[in-house]
Amino acid sequence: MSLTIISLIKQVPLPSEMRMGEDGAMDRTKAKSIINIDCQFGLEAGLQLKSHYPDARMVVVSMGPPPFEQSLKNALSMGYDEAYLLSDRKLGGSDTFATGLAISTLLKDLGYTKDAQEPFIILAGRQSSDGDTAHVPSQVAEAMGLPQATFVERIEPNKDGTITARRIIEGGYQMLQLPVPCVISFTPTGIKPRKASLVGAIKARAATIGVKSVDDVKMLPEQQAVIGVSGSPTKVANVENIESDRPPIVMAAGQTETQLVDSLIENLKKGGNTLVKKEAKEKKETDVADFEIIDQRGDNKGILTWAEVVKGDIARPSLELLTPARHLADQLGNNTKITTVLMGKNVKNLAQKLFEHGADEVIVVENDKLEEYLILPFATIITQIIRERKPEIALFAATTAGRELAPRIGMKTGSGVTADCTALEIGDYNDKKNKQIIRPILHSRRPTFGESKLATILGFVYPQISTARAGTFAVPAVQAGRTGVLSTFTPRLNDEDFVVKIKETVRGEGGLQSLFDADVIVAGGRGTVGDGLQLVQQLAQALKDKGIKAEWACSRVVVDDHYAEYARQIGQTGKTVRPKVYVAIGISGAIQHIAGIKESGKIIAINNNPKAPIFRHADFGICGNYEDIIPELIEKVQAGFTFGVKPAA
Repeated sequence: MSLTIISLIKQVPLPSEMRMGEDGAMDRTKAKSIINIDCQFGLEAGLQLKSHYPDARMVVVSMGPPPFEQSLKNALSMGYDEAYLLSDRKLGGSDTFATGLAISTLLKDLGYTKDAQEPFIILAGRQSSDGDTAHVPSQVAEAMGLPQATFVERIEPNKDGTITARRIIEGGYQMLQLPVPCVISFTPTGIKPRKASLVGAIKARAATIGVKSVDDVKMLPEQQAVIGVSGSPTKVANVENIESDRPPIVMAAGQTETQLVDSLIENLKKGGNTLVKKEAKEKKETDVADFEIIDQRGDNKGILTWAEVVKGDIARPSLELLTPARHLADQLGNNTKITTVLMGKNVKNLAQKLFEHGADEVIVVENDKLEEYLILPFATIITQIIRERKPEIALFAATTAGRELAPRIGMKTGSGVTADCTALEIGDYNDKKNKQIIRPILHSRRPTFGESKLATILGFVYPQISTARAGTFAVPAVQAGRTGVLSTFTPRLNDEDFVVKIKETVRGEGGLQSLFDADVIVAGGRGTVGDGLQLVQQLAQALKDKGIKAEWACSRVVVDDHYAEYARQIGQTGKTVRPKVYVAIGISGAIQHIAGIKESGKIIAINNNPKAPIFRHADFGICGNYEDIIPELIEKVQAGFTFGVKPAA
C-alpha cells in the first residue's frame, strides 16, 4: 500500500524562559524553543510506521512564524522527506479552533482530503507544553471529517489496511481499530524519539521548507474571518502569575532515620507554620460609565453538561461538573437551568443520581451501540442536542474522553473551547474599542505555561465550551429524593459515526475513583523506581490495614517509564487530587505535578535532594534516602501513627 505519513508538530518556548509583557500577554520573543515533547513522540511513531511501509512518503507540517523552520529541519534530520510551514501574520494570536482550521486547510490544499485516492495518516502529539489543551488533533480531525484516536501509546498496521491503536483511558486502556485516513495523537508513554543521524542532519541542512500563507492555501474569506487574535472564538483576557499560598515548610531534624521520622511526627502534632495571606492588589479599572451594556446570548440560554458513564455508573468528574454548573446558574439568575446529557445502553436509571446531585433536566439517549464511549457518535449526538436546545454554556470533565470530545464539538459548532479549567465564573468583558460591556460572559480560568501562569479565557461564540479539571471541584451534596425533568432524544446517526471499532477495553484495579476518595495518598516519583515503587505501595497498604482510606500514586515520569498505569498519575496531565494528606516520595516537585496536589490538606515531602523544588510547596519535609525513611514510617504506622487522619467509619 502506498501511504503518506503526516506528522503535525509545534515549536514551543521553554516555560522557564517565558516572560509576561506589559499588556498581560506572554512574551515568547526571547525564549529558547524546542520541538514540543509530545510531538517528538508523534514523529517517532511515524518513523516506526514507515518500517512497515518502506515506500511511505514522510511529511512534517507546522504552523507558526518563520523561526519554526528550524524545528521542521530537525524533523527532516530524523528521517522525514518533506516539510511545510503555514506562516502568516494573519494567524498571529489564533486560538486552538483557528489553529485546527488553518492546519486542516493547509493539508487539504496539499491534497490530503477525506476522499483522496492515496491513503494517508495524520499523527500528532497529545498536547503542547505552552497551552496544554490537547485540542488541535481533535479539531483537525473534525475539520477534515476524519476519525480519530487520542492519548495513544502505540499503533500497529493491520493486513486489511486499518490501524490498531492502544489508547490510554482512566483506569486502563482500549484497543481501537481505525480506518485510514485518520488522525492519531500520542502521549509520551510511547516509543522514545530517536536522535538525528549525521546523514539526516546534512540532508536537512540543504532542504527547502515549503512556506505557505493563508492565501497560498486558498483559505476562504469566511475562514479568514475566524483566525488570528481578532477572529478566534476564544480570547485570552488576562494572564497572571501563580504563587504558592502555603506557609514555609517545616523540616524534620535528626541524624538517623528514626530521629527524622520522630521529628516529622512531632512537627505534625504541632501543626506547622502559620500561613500569612498576602493582601490582594486592587485593580485599577478604566472608567466605563458611558459604555453600552450588550447581551450577546440571543436565544442561547441555560447550561449543558455531559455525564460520562463508566462501568455502568456515572464517572465522578461528571458529578463534579454539577458544582460549577450550579454556581454559574446561580450567578446568571433568571432560573437558569442545568441540563445533563446521559448516553449509553440502558442508562435511564442513572438519571435520578444526576437529579439528586443538581441537574434540573436529564436528556437520555439510549442505544445498544453507545454502550461504550466512542468519539464520533457521541460528538454527533451532543452537537445535535446543542443545536436544538441552544445552551449558552456547555461543560465537560477534562477526562481522556472529555478532552477529545469537547474540541471536536467546538469545531462543529464554531465555538472554540477552553481546556482544563480550575475556576469558572460569570463576569463582564469591557470592549474599549466599541465602548461596550458584554454581560454576562463566562470567565474560564486555567493554568498554563507549565502551571506558572493563570489565564482567563473568554468565549464569544455560543455555546461557550469549557472542560473542568477532574478533582478540582467537589461533588455536590446529595439531595435525596430531588427530581427533575426526564427527556429523551433520538439522534440522527449513520454508518460513518461507527467506523472506529473498540476491540478491547481493559481497566486496572487502580483507578480514578479510589484516588479521589482517599484521605491519604502516598505517591512515588523517579527517586522510588529502584524497587519498583514497592515501599510506596507498602506504606499505602500499612495505612489501609489501619482502616485509613489510603491509595498509592505516582508522578508522570513513572508512568512514562511504564512502572505504573496512567490511572495513578498525579499532575497537570494526570489527576488533580485533594486528600487530607499527600506524601510525596522521591518526587522532584515540577510545577506540573504541584498542579495536581495543591488542593491537598497537608503535603509531606521526602527527598534526598535538599534543593528539590518539592520542598518549596510542601508543609512538612524530610531530607533523606527513601529506602531508609519509608521502612521506619511503615513501622510507625503499624504501631498506630496515621498522619493525624482518623480511620474511615
